[in-house]
Amino acid sequence: MGLALTAEERAVASGADGEGAAMAMRIVADAARLLGAPRLLPIASAHIDGALYHGDSGTLFAEKLVEGGAHVAVRSTLNVGALDLLGCSRVRLEEPQRGMARRMTEAYRKLGCEQSWTCAPYQAGHRPEFGSDVAWGESNAVVFCNSVLGARTNRYGDFLDIACAIAGRAPDYGLHRPENRRARLLFDVRALPAAFLASEIAWPVLGSLYGREVGNAVGVVTGIERHPGEDALKAFGAAAASSGAVGLFHIAGITPEAADPQTALDNIEPEQTIRVTPEMIAAARASLSTAQHATAIDAVAIGSPHLSLDEFERLAMLIDGRRLSVPIHACTGRHVVTELDRTGLRKALESCGVVIVADTCVVVTPILAELAGGVLMTNSGKFAHYAPGNTGYSVVYGSLTDCVESAVTGKPVYTDMAA
Repeated sequence: MGLALTAEERAVASGADGEGAAMAMRIVADAARLLGAPRLLPIASAHIDGALYHGDSGTLFAEKLVEGGAHVAVRSTLNVGALDLLGCSRVRLEEPQRGMARRMTEAYRKLGCEQSWTCAPYQAGHRPEFGSDVAWGESNAVVFCNSVLGARTNRYGDFLDIACAIAGRAPDYGLHRPENRRARLLFDVRALPAAFLASEIAWPVLGSLYGREVGNAVGVVTGIERHPGEDALKAFGAAAASSGAVGLFHIAGITPEAADPQTALDNIEPEQTIRVTPEMIAAARASLSTAQHATAIDAVAIGSPHLSLDEFERLAMLIDGRRLSVPIHACTGRHVVTELDRTGLRKALESCGVVIVADTCVVVTPILAELAGGVLMTNSGKFAHYAPGNTGYSVVYGSLTDCVESAVTGKPVYTDMAA
């Protein structure tokens, strides 16, 4: 059966609402045909990853939509861009790339997108209702939206995301369909020490292992006794989406579609059971470091996904007014910077040597100094995955406490060895 468009969708694709809207609808319809979707679904919102400057073609595409009179049909937030538009940090993007990145920013503003510039829109108030269909880009946002909020989206890439936002439609396939959200495998962590599962470091490590083990399958995690908090689930999902292609996970008793393992599995026996051992965790943790024997560090980067206000408050507590010998680049959204300014926390952190990075992050645009053989420490499973290829720095992985103590001393310090 081929794709069936409604009369309204056909009219828009034919130009009834202008060439920009027609272009967007045709892109969504063509994608749906390629994916084998029988129809298009109305969506409640979108999160746009395509506003990150990767080259002139992205800017010209957005400007073409603007010239055609296009405007988003649903609430549409923007993922990180290539510039720190608030001027909190220095971005080393030179002309003409800087100018093209600014033109892209302006084009997405004219299309009606919210100037959120964060990879964690769910922390900035963009939280779709349970069961609603949306079209989100950015891997960590997608997995959080599906898993923690229970809304329904696939991983919409550049520039299908903005096309869906303008059309107000998405292809009816994949994780929009209830039968594809059922867990197929069991990820059992009951053999892990309680001290490890209660530690901050558990969640990026578990997520990294989960992603490598399950790939793009949907699984359910068992053995978590209490809700770890949204920042922990954020870290787990981001790491899983980076090391694998995870778009949806369930945690029994925690996430909304998994009251228990049987519910997540729809009362069907799992196709596979992965019993996680302390040895598997130790290997997963070690794999996050590419500079395991480093004796000094050149930078610390945290905030992938973007730091929440709670995480900043914990960072300030750990620094406790000390001067850092190595800067901590703390990436976050402008909604958090507003709160940091209101409370005076930004000034206090910057006086200690913290570099606030707003609207972007250090792995998508040149912020870190060019340094051959540079070593970056992070507590982010996602940063650990992408930093070597994107920044040229090798990585040392540790907890937030490790990152702070290492930034103070200038060399790797490990205080959290829970495993």
